[in-house]
Parts: sequence; structure tokens; C-alpha cells
Amino acid sequence: MKKKSKKSPLQRSKKLLEDEGYTIAIVERWNPWAKVRQDLFGIIDLLCIKEGQTLGVQVTTLGHKQPHIDKMEAHPNLNKLLQAGWAVTLHSWRELKDGWKVDIKDFHGNN
Repeated sequence: MKKKSKKSPLQRSKKLLEDEGYTIAIVERWNPWAKVRQDLFGIIDLLCIKEGQTLGVQVTTLGHKQPHIDKMEAHPNLNKLLQAGWAVTLHSWRELKDGWKVDIKDFHGNN
């Protein structure tokens, strides 16, 4: 019997974006002293670059989508990143009978 893949949502987004031609860095880090995950600028898990584009991606599961949207929109660094010319998105993953599907939310200035 074939084992099901246990890829994390982060790994799924990384593969999706690599397939789109991005070079990816995982910028979410585990802080063992505080025992928490820390995101780049407080809201970014993946830093992606391609042909003059910089994309910051936060990754979660569909069930946690709204709390992540609220967190990102309330964070002062979101508008700073957008004003610096970055694109910022949230990838929310869910498993369906025929595989995994991602919902992508783009953020725009003055949230």
C-alpha cells in the first residue's frame, strides 16, 4: 500500500511557487528559547523572487485563513512591504478527495 504524502502546507506552497519559476527561501524560523515560530517581518513564511518581482507568502490551512488575514491586515509591516514594491499573499490549503487545493488571497495597500 502506498503511503500518503505528509507534506506541510509550507512545503506545498514552496513547490507550487518553484513550479511557477520562483526562487524560494523559507524565512519562518523556530525560536527554541521562546518556543514559537517567528515569521520574517512578523507575517512572511516564504520569500520568493523572480524576474524583478519580490513576493512574500504566509501559509496556513483553510481552517485558519481568517485569523491569518486579520493578523496580516493588522500588522504594520504589511503596508511597508507593499509600499516597498513587494507582492504579499496568503496561501490557505485544504485537502479534497482528489488532492490538495490552495486558496490564494492577495493583499493590497492601506489594509
